[in-house]
Amino acid sequence: MTAPEPLPVVLAGARGHGRWHLANIRRLQEDGLVRLAGICELTPLTEDEYGGEPPEQSADFDALLESTGARIAVVCTPIHTHTDLALAAAGRGVHLLLEKPPAPSYTEYRRMADGVAAAGTACQIGFQSLGSHALPAIRALVADGAIGRPTGVGGAGAWVRPEEYFRRAPWAGRRRLNGVDVIDGALTNPLAHAVATALALAGSTRAEDVTGIETELLRANDIESDDTSCVRVTTAQGRPVTVAATLCAERADDPYVLVHGTSGRITFWYKQDRVLVQRAGHGPEELHFGRTDLLENLVDHLVTGAPLLVTPDATGAFMKVVEAIRRAPDPAPLPEGAWHRVPGENRRVVPGVDGLVAAAADTLSLYSELGAPWAPPARQAVSGSVPEPARRSAQPPARQSAPHPPKEVNTR
Repeated sequence: MTAPEPLPVVLAGARGHGRWHLANIRRLQEDGLVRLAGICELTPLTEDEYGGEPPEQSADFDALLESTGARIAVVCTPIHTHTDLALAAAGRGVHLLLEKPPAPSYTEYRRMADGVAAAGTACQIGFQSLGSHALPAIRALVADGAIGRPTGVGGAGAWVRPEEYFRRAPWAGRRRLNGVDVIDGALTNPLAHAVATALALAGSTRAEDVTGIETELLRANDIESDDTSCVRVTTAQGRPVTVAATLCAERADDPYVLVHGTSGRITFWYKQDRVLVQRAGHGPEELHFGRTDLLENLVDHLVTGAPLLVTPDATGAFMKVVEAIRRAPDPAPLPEGAWHRVPGENRRVVPGVDGLVAAAADTLSLYSELGAPWAPPARQAVSGSVPEPARRSAQPPARQSAPHPPKEVNTR
């Protein structure tokens, strides 16, 4: 039997985070799985940027798909361009790896998901953490009763970002741009993996799994979107999912998801594929896992029929959170006394927020419930009751050091 021909791929958005996708495509190209056939950018990549002579380039996505005969499009462009570009690819029968978040609103998400399904093309949403082999292992531990009855899932992300981060592109730090929803923000873009992974480990990934959402959205930076936020999701199972995030931490930490049970808990540092199991009657157990690359899984799906790991429908619950954040009032600015600049680093820090992020994941509480003086009462955005969070005496896990417009695109 002869090996299948490498599948031709077009990358839309090769700068910014797109550089990671470019390197990944080239890795899979070396393995003979794909062939980088074209790059869609408003300004073509130079040979220095590409590291040699680049493939065909164009700012016209449709024309590039046509001229290259692409089978797969990797779309890593500004959030508000995702739906139209995805539908353009699907309309040509081109399969998709679509960066997260899949869309800036639930309406746009449904337009994308329904259009792709009607076209009969495959679509993978780029939540890379959901390719971790730790997820099925954690689900198996919970199903076997390792931590007793599951009671909820927390997520924590404490990151640092300089003020330049919010000026890297016209859409960065914006909720809307030229009247179009963008909904960039800590929970919807840089730390979206924490939300999606927490929902996945709660077994609540589809839109119908969500019955209630509370949001607290704040900002220390001079931006439209939130940089210090938390959300609590009530699921159809009745167990809360609470995720807290900040881009104004005192020091950077690896984000994690925490599965709570009546007799233990499981911590998952999803960027490291590392798991810590703590349960009654046992010493702590640390486990390390591999992960399946989502583009490689998409290729496997097209060649062998292997199931996709992150379909659009499997991000419906996440998109309910995005919609709740979109519909919430604009993030409240923190009073000047609640933050300060770090000398020489040009970034804003909210003192004490690192501990609040960890405590929110540990107790499934919102900032206002933890006594943060700058946090307004939560806003409930989806009908359905939200139970009081289960308070726990256990300490948080130890800290670990460690993005209808035209179809021309630019980089995230």
